Amino acid sequence: MIEDQLSEAFDLIEIRGLLSGGFAVRGPWVSRGTIGVPLKFMAMARGRARLVTDGLDGPIELEPGDVAILNNRAWLELRGGTGDEPPREVVPEDGDPFLRLAEADDGTDVLIGGYIDLNPVGRALLLQALPPVAHVRAAAATAANVRGSLDRLLDEVTGNRIGSAFAVRQYGQLLLLEVLRAYVEQAELPPGWLRVLTDERLSPALTLMHTEPGRPWRLDELARAAAMSRTSFAERFRVVSGIPPLTYLNRWRMLLAQRALRGGDVRIGMLAADLGYASESAFSTAFKREVGVSPLRYRYRVRDEKSGYAEPLPTRPAAIG
Repeated sequence: MIEDQLSEAFDLIEIRGLLSGGFAVRGPWVSRGTIGVPLKFMAMARGRARLVTDGLDGPIELEPGDVAILNNRAWLELRGGTGDEPPREVVPEDGDPFLRLAEADDGTDVLIGGYIDLNPVGRALLLQALPPVAHVRAAAATAANVRGSLDRLLDEVTGNRIGSAFAVRQYGQLLLLEVLRAYVEQAELPPGWLRVLTDERLSPALTLMHTEPGRPWRLDELARAAAMSRTSFAERFRVVSGIPPLTYLNRWRMLLAQRALRGGDVRIGMLAADLGYASESAFSTAFKREVGVSPLRYRYRVRDEKSGYAEPLPTRPAAIG
């Protein structure tokens, strides 16, 4: 199913939604700052705010329950609240990043912030798949689960109950998933991995490629699974993903290979056979062409990175499409 394919892709790119803080404030307020992460999100749990960031022609109005994902932006400014007094400057504080949320009540604006953490390949994919600011509107019918996740998250942050830190981490994950689901439903996605993974017509063919990535799939087999002619299938796949079907399959194999190499001591020859390559050298050539380094070099660099001894690995933005 579509959601299963999306979940599989999320596992491959090791996506996590991590909360970094929040505040509850009454009256006029303003919050400014630089952005030090590639993908930051802001969730307007209660109240309204106006978001301004670099690269936009005008502000984005955040309504209650709205979420904005900022893609590779340098700075942001948020303004909210009502009243005649000068706006209160809200700045980060040392200590508990959610301490200010304890002041939340029906008369306050409540904002929760966080960021999306991924492995290098996933970061390149999601940066490519999202616009400078992805605005998920709570008013849309598809965002009902986003509003529910926000309410549960806020309740957990402010409830001061046993196990709340664990619960907050889990709700951060669920919030990110619901935000991306809602965005897929609300927005016209550009060609790429996120769009192809959520295309119902192509889903049967993707299921075959994902279930048996080592099989030498032919274009006519994939088209038949999607109940389309070979020509129509190839054209739709290229429009939706940005690449031909068999190129997608090869790049999917490379994502699987990278996960296997990151996760253990699998033999290169066995991995090559599992992914449908006739020889270890053929696999190594394909891997280096796609990833930029040989499989062994990739494995050693990942281990060194985890130990803090290496520069980040190169990534290719179009690792799926």
